[in-house]
Amino acid sequence: MSVPARHTAPIAISMGDPAGIGPEVILKAAASWAGKPGAPRLLVVGDLGAMRTAARTLKGSVPDPAPWTPGQRIDAGGGALWVLETSKLASNALKPGRPTVQGARAAYRYIETGARMALSGEAAAMVTAPINKEWLNRAGHQFPGHSELLAEIARVRRWRMMFAGRRLRLALVTVHIGLARVARALSTRNILETIELLAEHLRIDVAIANPRLAVLGFNPHAGENGLFGPEEINIIAPAIDGARKKGIDAFGPVAPDTAFIRSQGRFGFDAAVAMYHDQGLIAVKTLDFDSAVNVTLGLPFIRTSPDHGTAYDIAGQGVAREQSMRAAIAFAADTARRRAARS
Repeated sequence: MSVPARHTAPIAISMGDPAGIGPEVILKAAASWAGKPGAPRLLVVGDLGAMRTAARTLKGSVPDPAPWTPGQRIDAGGGALWVLETSKLASNALKPGRPTVQGARAAYRYIETGARMALSGEAAAMVTAPINKEWLNRAGHQFPGHSELLAEIARVRRWRMMFAGRRLRLALVTVHIGLARVARALSTRNILETIELLAEHLRIDVAIANPRLAVLGFNPHAGENGLFGPEEINIIAPAIDGARKKGIDAFGPVAPDTAFIRSQGRFGFDAAVAMYHDQGLIAVKTLDFDSAVNVTLGLPFIRTSPDHGTAYDIAGQGVAREQSMRAAIAFAADTARRRAARS
């Protein structure tokens, strides 16, 4: 494929699991920009049959999915939603709510193709619709999730998962591992790397010159000076000290149970660092479920996703909410525009 200019390159959206709500929320999100100025250029990497099935369910209230060929012009906010056909799935793999190995293998190809487009500059950014981790593994791709797969494709070691909502931004030190393994996985080095990646993102992509970062503890009450565990003293505090020596305004360890109490509707920080998945995600999803965006820090391209899963139980019913997908696309498009303006 030829590489378009940065300001005309589309946002590549991997369609996700064909049996999930990905096709529906992509179509609904695209419809919300129809005819509006500043609409992003969108290209779905997926299955045209799945997209058309979802469009029929939504009864003409969304753009028409249409096949796209490399080099074809993509208009912003037009009447069609262009689809790069990476699979032509049989009907049994297109049944909403009924995942298959065939569909999971196709979902892997959508991710891989979209990532390579973003790496080469053929896409300005990548947005990923939901996949099912169990079915991805059943299909022979042994990855805990999107982020780990994208990091391997991009050949990066330092990456972290961040969530950005209207009220709260938060990065995770550990991601998709069992709770019993978290204490062993924590180190001063990986906590410091998380702080550094988060601070870099806030400075470069959010234009916060000197971001203030709250670093959560691991144990109840941040360990109570070692009474409930040594991690705060031995691991987390040294990472915070290391960050401060590098000029990053980080503080903590903060007691996790009070970290997200707001004063007059505001936090006392620009973003937070959580030690493990649920420690951070419970707060994010409580505060910003419909607007939160999953962002992978450390990749050589922009990657976002909605903050929800495949929702097999409601797939094909036309009732899935698209707000998080729309927020993910908007975040990717805005970040791409800011980066292009600086280059």
